[in-house]
Amino acid sequence: MNDHPGAVVFGIVRPCAHRLSERLKTEWMAHLCGLCLALRADHGQFARVVTNYDGLIVSVLTEAQTEPDAGQRRTAGPCPLRSMRTAPVARGEGARLAAAVSLVLASAKVRDHVADRDGLLARRPVAAAARRVAAGWDLAGARTGAELGFDTAVLVDAVDRQTGIESLAGLGTPLLTVTEPTETATAAAFAHTAVLAGKPRNAAPLAEAGRLFGRLAHLLDAVEDREADAASGAWNPLTATGTSLAEARRLCDDALHGVRLAMGDAEFTDSRLAHVLLVHELRRSVDRAFGSTACSHQRAGSSGDAFPGAVLLDGDRRTDRQQPDGRPAGAFGPPPGSPYAPTPGGPYGPPSPPPPRPPRDRRGLIAGCLVWTGLACTGQMCCGTYQGPWSREERGGLCSQCDCGSCCDACNCCSSCGGDGEGGCCDCNCDCNC
Repeated sequence: MNDHPGAVVFGIVRPCAHRLSERLKTEWMAHLCGLCLALRADHGQFARVVTNYDGLIVSVLTEAQTEPDAGQRRTAGPCPLRSMRTAPVARGEGARLAAAVSLVLASAKVRDHVADRDGLLARRPVAAAARRVAAGWDLAGARTGAELGFDTAVLVDAVDRQTGIESLAGLGTPLLTVTEPTETATAAAFAHTAVLAGKPRNAAPLAEAGRLFGRLAHLLDAVEDREADAASGAWNPLTATGTSLAEARRLCDDALHGVRLAMGDAEFTDSRLAHVLLVHELRRSVDRAFGSTACSHQRAGSSGDAFPGAVLLDGDRRTDRQQPDGRPAGAFGPPPGSPYAPTPGGPYGPPSPPPPRPPRDRRGLIAGCLVWTGLACTGQMCCGTYQGPWSREERGGLCSQCDCGSCCDACNCCSSCGGDGEGGCCDCNCDCNC
């Protein structure tokens, strides 16, 4: 069986592969691919374009509340987005609920773009086609939702109310009034995972977690689009209500705290992946949106550093400083260029530096273009490791371009998710000794 690609992934929770242990990385990919394949199985190939990172959280929460079962996974065929590898993927009601929710919310987003006459949607033929696609997604999502006992009308109603609320909002309108429809929609989806898992007592805390997750999704989208919306004249909730970035950050921090508490009130069979996504990664999403974090894997020893080789952690805090000549800061010894300095390689001096590696043979223009085409079509440039088409240098795919910062949020994660010691505290590769 060959699982053809076609998914476009988006969302606010985008975990970095550097922070996930191999087991959690495999589980996360299983839910992502499971959502994509559930969309294809129930609604056709084109529906896979609505695959998104946030939607798979519904699948993760459902499985986190159920007992392990061999039927939860199946082996999917090779896919270019997995570098043409087979992989275990999630199956069952959680993946189907995630697919239904993703379809309905994607339909609402399409209708919103049509109403705003964005880009090509300003043209009537394109807008008419987009409306037909959105209507089909609404019906498909409602059909799957009904089979699972979930009424997608609550999602559609929330989207319809959003337009009216935005038209009436102005300076002084509470920002949470604008985010309420999104909160209601995500609360309903999160709560229904407890119904599917047979844990009705989890419905209330998961509804609260979903409500706050929806608030975060709305606020972070507004923060990230604020400058672009101002340039284009588009409506933005922060600008329309006169809310400052400081107040938006305060609301986000309060929501993060509430999500953590709500997750602690729910009972899970295995909450490790759900905990990582909704506690650790959600906080990093907030930091990323407000520009208060940076990737330690990319910034360490970057060419723009004042001190080459310095390791940068936690914003501007430096550790392991080095002077421009390569010596540690504060080190004693003769200055560079001194006539009394030990000779490199001598009996009392530092070892001679290794000879530089000979440059690789570069490919020609046509050969490089052919190699680039093969790498792009097989997904190696997305999620694999490969040699540069022309330079032959080893490179990582787009999936390895992370935005991760420090590895832990200093929470009681071991006690809350039952860490097994694999890969660090709570199996999320952090080293906080909590």
